[in-house]
Amino acid sequence: MQCFKNAAAQSAKILFNALPVLVGVILLIGAVSVFVSPSGFARIFSQNIFWDSLLGSALGSVFAGNPITSYILGGEFLKQGIGLIPVTAFLVAWVTVGVLQLPAEIVFFGRRFAFLRNGLSFVFSIAVALTTVLIYSHL
Repeated sequence: MQCFKNAAAQSAKILFNALPVLVGVILLIGAVSVFVSPSGFARIFSQNIFWDSLLGSALGSVFAGNPITSYILGGEFLKQGIGLIPVTAFLVAWVTVGVLQLPAEIVFFGRRFAFLRNGLSFVFSIAVALTTVLIYSHL
């Protein structure tokens, strides 16, 4: 029982110390999501497969979100005429990469892990987008 109390106290202390970073991250994500519309994204894509996948992943990395809203956002992007590659790259990065959450992730998991996970997720978001469209075009 004493072990449980020590673990709970230690966890509460870590959470309390990380709370300012978490609140800042949440506020920043909310502000970015409010000020950027799907139609604003439609103007920046060039129909170049590699550039659009890179740009989609970069934007998704910054404008991070959750999987449930990604379905709605993806549909809106496609309605605005954005291609499947940038939409897929954006949504995979949106869910897996978190530049805005990076400070919180560093606090909880360490610098090396946070940068490695985000870097690999960024690279794989591009690979997933290209692979998805390649497979989809052969159906």
